[in-house]
Amino acid sequence: MGRGDPEDRRRDRKALVGLLICAGAIALVVSGTLVWAQSKIPDVRHTEPAFVGLENRPPRAPGPAGEAVNILLLGTDRRSDVPTTGDAAEAEAWVAGEQRSDTMMLVHVAADRRSVQVVSLPRDSWVPVPGHGRAKINAAYSLGGLPLAVETVETLTDVRVDHVAVVDWDGFRALTDLVGGVRVQVPETVTDSIRGITWTAGEHLLNGEQALAYVGQRYGLPGGDLDRVQRQQAVLRTLMQDSLHAEMRSDPDQVAHFVSAVLEHVAVDETWSLAGILGFSASLRNLRSADIRYLTVPVAGLGMVGDQSVVHLNRRLSEQLWTAIRDDVAGSWLDAHADLETGDRIR
Repeated sequence: MGRGDPEDRRRDRKALVGLLICAGAIALVVSGTLVWAQSKIPDVRHTEPAFVGLENRPPRAPGPAGEAVNILLLGTDRRSDVPTTGDAAEAEAWVAGEQRSDTMMLVHVAADRRSVQVVSLPRDSWVPVPGHGRAKINAAYSLGGLPLAVETVETLTDVRVDHVAVVDWDGFRALTDLVGGVRVQVPETVTDSIRGITWTAGEHLLNGEQALAYVGQRYGLPGGDLDRVQRQQAVLRTLMQDSLHAEMRSDPDQVAHFVSAVLEHVAVDETWSLAGILGFSASLRNLRSADIRYLTVPVAGLGMVGDQSVVHLNRRLSEQLWTAIRDDVAGSWLDAHADLETGDRIR
């Protein structure tokens, strides 16, 4: 296909959206285009302060491993009639007690920028929430906003969070529609009894609204919240299945136009400027979709605490994973624990 082929452009857009959602990267541009791109792209929409008041945070790893970047990605379930994230936001993203983190992923970008591990933290994970005892991990955002969400993750993992990216339901729908939808494979027919949706076996091309329903289902799935997490990863994997084309990275006009549209729907923490995002993105120019791997934090099992259904984490394996991330050897650790990597078959 030629450079101007619509299908080529659609694949490029999908690759970039996937990287944005997975790794907090807004664009893939080479260093020579950074100044130009910055002049063409509107400034980023920032979240409420994410790191204010945090003390005794995990230190950065010594040596080269300290150049790795850890990004906390949150999808919120804020029920609002207007967007709450991105340039189009008309309401605050966080209001005390009004929402929880519907999706939580810790994205580890290796120091050499040649590999990424995306670790999903199930929303029902039963963990210590500083100042509130033990609770589901998604409650931290509701109780204390981004600072408490960051503190909870850092307390659990002893991994320093460098940046935060937040997208709400409206943003997720819009980003999915922006790339022309996502294709998913449903292996067996299942019914979401809450939404009244039956997903028939086979391939589906989902628009934004359908994709939101797909990644939100847990009733009717054998693994409940764990299967739901894998569906979220399946959508991200689909967005990244095409290679990250060098053509897109070398075309600053195409990049600037696309990034401008993406910034309408995503908010990032107060420490991440547009120049910082573009510089980080430029460092990812050699990354390929095959270098991005997905897993769920190791789980010991499902259970009940009072009337709450919860996910109990496997402490031994989880601590090994967090140590590997801190030491920037998560790729090698995952090679040795291949059974934990999310496979291609998703319920």
